[in-house]
Amino acid sequence: MFELNKKIAVVTGGGSGIGKAVALLFAKQGAEVHVLDLNDAAGKATVGEIQQTNGKAFMHVCDVTKQESVEQVFNEIGTVDILVNSAGISHVGNIETTAEADFDRLYHVNVKGVYNCLRSAVSIMKKNKSGVILNLASIANIVGLTDRFAYSMTKGAVYAMTLSVARDYLHDGIRCNCISPARVHTPFVDDFIKKNYPGKEDEMFEKLSKSQPIGRMAEPGEIAGLVLYLCSDEASFITGCDYPIDGGFIKLNN
Repeated sequence: MFELNKKIAVVTGGGSGIGKAVALLFAKQGAEVHVLDLNDAAGKATVGEIQQTNGKAFMHVCDVTKQESVEQVFNEIGTVDILVNSAGISHVGNIETTAEADFDRLYHVNVKGVYNCLRSAVSIMKKNKSGVILNLASIANIVGLTDRFAYSMTKGAVYAMTLSVARDYLHDGIRCNCISPARVHTPFVDDFIKKNYPGKEDEMFEKLSKSQPIGRMAEPGEIAGLVLYLCSDEASFITGCDYPIDGGFIKLNN
């Protein structure tokens, strides 16, 4: 089950965090993985790990905010069976503390970047009459989170785009879903704690971990497992859905 043999998968943001975990797992399951990342060194590191285990992977330096750059990369790849939109950034602040530059920066990466990749992938998948798309949303798309105004805005847009693409391309053999993780232990979290709470890293890590009812953050590999299922043939009856993976945050955090 959950084999991806002969599948060509594109994973944006595959140089770190959830994207990296997805790329590694997809390759393990037999897919040819194309890592798209702005960080050349990080992307190459992911590809190197895959190749060390005899997997097939390629790195493409790509700025997802630039439509021309995205189209060029997808044209180079040629055909795409699976797209995982994992590239994304965050921002801490409410509407008063979110500057216009911060708002624009998050929009360009988290919304326009997803749009650009969706547009290129759909045009290919439509010709092939098959394809699977998985977008990374967030619990911020479902519940109100303190000081996550711009981030929540972008993830709500990702959810809406997921539904729209799923509906528009039902009869072209294209499935489109999204998942909504709670806090995941990625390099972003470590950097955030180090920057904002110097000297209190352990204390804040524990506090953030316990904000999940299950008592800890998710590991990237746990998120990748759900992504694999939704992109596999075993999930062929699923489209237009959002799946929370949140350690009980939405339903049990009261």
